[in-house]
Amino acid sequence: MHLLAVGLNHTTAPVSLREQVAFPADQIGQAVTAARKWFGDNGASGLNDEAAILSTCNRTELYAASDLSGGSRQIDEAIDSSAHFLAHYHQLSYADLRPHLYTLPHDNAVRHAFRVASGLDSMVLGEAQILGQMKDAVRHAEAAGGLGTYLHQMFQRTFAVAKEVRTTTKIGAHSVSMAAAAVRMSERIFDAISGQNVLFIGAGEMIELCATHFAAQNPKSLTVANRTLERAELLAHRFSGQALRLADLPNQLGNYDIIVSCTASSLPIIGLGMVERAVKARRHKPMFMLDLAVPRDIETEVGRLDDVFLYTVDDLGSVVQAGMENRQAAVSQAEAIIETRVQSFMHWIDTRAVVPVIQDLHESSEVMRMLELERARKMLAKGEDIDAVLEALSKGLAAKFLHGPQQALHNAQGDERARLAILLPQLFRSKR
Repeated sequence: MHLLAVGLNHTTAPVSLREQVAFPADQIGQAVTAARKWFGDNGASGLNDEAAILSTCNRTELYAASDLSGGSRQIDEAIDSSAHFLAHYHQLSYADLRPHLYTLPHDNAVRHAFRVASGLDSMVLGEAQILGQMKDAVRHAEAAGGLGTYLHQMFQRTFAVAKEVRTTTKIGAHSVSMAAAAVRMSERIFDAISGQNVLFIGAGEMIELCATHFAAQNPKSLTVANRTLERAELLAHRFSGQALRLADLPNQLGNYDIIVSCTASSLPIIGLGMVERAVKARRHKPMFMLDLAVPRDIETEVGRLDDVFLYTVDDLGSVVQAGMENRQAAVSQAEAIIETRVQSFMHWIDTRAVVPVIQDLHESSEVMRMLELERARKMLAKGEDIDAVLEALSKGLAAKFLHGPQQALHNAQGDERARLAILLPQLFRSKR
């Protein structure tokens, strides 16, 4: 059984491409089903067995487990088929997408999953949000029938490794979260957040984190806008803020100095015209806009306006890397833990690979045992001496068990015979 991981992240692809390859949360199950069908229809034998898709603002990854007995060539074909699926599903050019994809077979796929869940592959080193996102991806894959023995076991071990890394190292102790980085970046535009009106668009986990950090700076006002007013009110109430319907945004946008947006919309919700009108109403007072969504919530053309400072999730990279030197010891410790757990999991896979052989040995030996036992019963029924029957039973069993190895040794030649000559005595060495 082979494991595969194919994907792209914030280090291999810009947000303009990542947003095109992202899967909306409500489509993950459908995409998992489509991936398994794609592999089956395109001749990737066995690859339709297990599949899971992880899609966040910083990465999109396809994990698969397959019985690829055809060697490295078949593995390469399966990886290529995975890359073609991502391009086909999102109607992208394969030639344009392929250079941005990393392709990880077998133990490298396992190591990558462990590192991702532990926060070692994140833009914010050691951030914890990715673990919850991976658990959500696994739940979607399981509901779609994409998980089998191998991916299920890999992800369960992934979660255990992430927990071990976070509890035994200080990987997250010095990390700067995306939300904290957003505050720092806005402070480059405004000397003090305490005098600014802040608007959050969306009501998900990232917006909640950002609202917590901005609220700690005591802004002049804090407002949450969401498609569902009830969710906006619930979040705004926690920070003594106000709620706003998303439909009212065009008329209200000019009232805010800082806008942070992160929704699950597949299309931009803030266009150039809306912002131009807001800037005019503000008499060109500066606006800080941070778009953390993938796909993006704010049209890229907005960034060309003189009085608007528009940043995306990729622009936070330099900010969140602050303090990297303080985390190197923790990173080394985490990598050591991960490497040990990868080897343990690969051993488990190797052990699983011989299970059919062991089962076959048990079945064939049981047939031999039953034949000799039946023969012994017939001898006893004829009144033969019990010692003679036991002698015949033991010799018959020994002869049957040794027949196959003796024939293999007799038919082998050269190096194969030499290897068998060393191996067979070890297999049949008795324990006393």
